[in-house]
Amino acid sequence: MSFIEGFVTAIPAAKREIFLDHARKAAHVFQGFGASRIVDAWGDDVPKGETTDFYRAVEARGDEAVGFGWIEYADRATRDAASERMASDTGAAEIGEMPFDGQRMIFGGFEPVVDRGEGGKAGYLEGFVGAVPTANREKFIEHAARAAPLFLRAGALRVVECWGVDVPKGKVTDFYRAVKARDDETVIFSWVEWLDRATRAAAQERLFAEMEGHMKDNPMPFDASRMIFGGFEILNDAKG
Repeated sequence: MSFIEGFVTAIPAAKREIFLDHARKAAHVFQGFGASRIVDAWGDDVPKGETTDFYRAVEARGDEAVGFGWIEYADRATRDAASERMASDTGAAEIGEMPFDGQRMIFGGFEPVVDRGEGGKAGYLEGFVGAVPTANREKFIEHAARAAPLFLRAGALRVVECWGVDVPKGKVTDFYRAVKARDDETVIFSWVEWLDRATRAAAQERLFAEMEGHMKDNPMPFDASRMIFGGFEILNDAKG
């Protein structure tokens, strides 16, 4: 089963090009460690929330943008081996210094439980992070599997829903605090891939209308008020 290393960062807006260069170098290194795909995206439609949002998740400042991305591996063992090599190898030196505050980056390991769509050349994505009662795992999978076709019919290229299985607690920030997860909840990390922002925008009105009716028969098995979401421009998409 494939495995996802998901991450969210706060990046100085003035360092966009420096971040892109850093991301490309990192992708090259992780491909050498067995990663099959590395995606780095830049927030350009990230709303502020009443309870939670991506900005608070990484304590983003006024001059910072939110970054959303992930690394795909064939399985957890490959990811664990890559993490060990990064800790002991020369990979970190090759990548260079992070152009953002690594202490505020949130990250974790996730198992894909729903993966629909053929994918393709995506230029834009919607990213989501939520907290689901651990006891509702199967209900969440059923809910996500039934919702995915709505996005695909609206033009989405791929819909992926992931369940947290190796999500560490952080000293400054972490995924749990990002969505105010309780002790009996598990963090989810999900995304929808689109051709571009215009395609996603055109689909939204249709999706809102369909989802309203859909939710009556397929209610969310978690507290949606704590889910964080936003739109991101894909800057780097490296496939192994």
